[in-house]
Amino acid sequence: MALSGVAVRINMKKHIVRIVGGDYRRTPIPVVDAPGLRPTPDRVRETLFNWLHHLWGGDFSNKQVLDLFAGTGALGFEAASRGVAHVQMVENNPAAVAALRALRTKLRASNVRIHAGDASVVAQRLDATRYDLVLLDPPFGQGWIERLWTRLPQFLAPDALIYIEAETLANIPPGYAVLRQGKAGHVHFGLLQFAAPQENDNNPSFSSPETHLSSEAS
Repeated sequence: MALSGVAVRINMKKHIVRIVGGDYRRTPIPVVDAPGLRPTPDRVRETLFNWLHHLWGGDFSNKQVLDLFAGTGALGFEAASRGVAHVQMVENNPAAVAALRALRTKLRASNVRIHAGDASVVAQRLDATRYDLVLLDPPFGQGWIERLWTRLPQFLAPDALIYIEAETLANIPPGYAVLRQGKAGHVHFGLLQFAAPQENDNNPSFSSPETHLSSEAS
């Protein structure tokens, strides 16, 4: 999950989340000590990736993943651990970005790229890459998901899935189907799929912007 502000203390919180499956299983993920940080709990990530394993027939190898609010990287590194082809992480907090890059280096996760920037700006500048899974775990109470609904179809591959963590899943707009959902404490989480409208003369398919997202990869 992304952080709600840029002010952080450099020290880490005492509790640590861990990657729950795949090549990096049991790897600890330090949690930056910052207001609003809400890393996805281990058991919720395990549930999500069990859903994905079922829906994808256990084959993660050709999947492109976008984590727009990376935060600690718990979701994105979990996907990398399962062997996806590529994970694009986006995070705007400098301390969190530094922690993400350090963990990527430690894991030698060559399938992970990290972009330091604002999710709303990135969503407007994505190139023609189409993602099979988009992870949305933004700070609560800031209307992030509502602002992204209309942008999402532009960078979704056919049959793509969207994972959401939010205060509620009650306001899903038309065109999105909830395939799975659950609740952990006060947090609702769900796996959605967008049904693209059929193209016709009165409803042309939506073309994506070709502006390239420059992702730090070193």
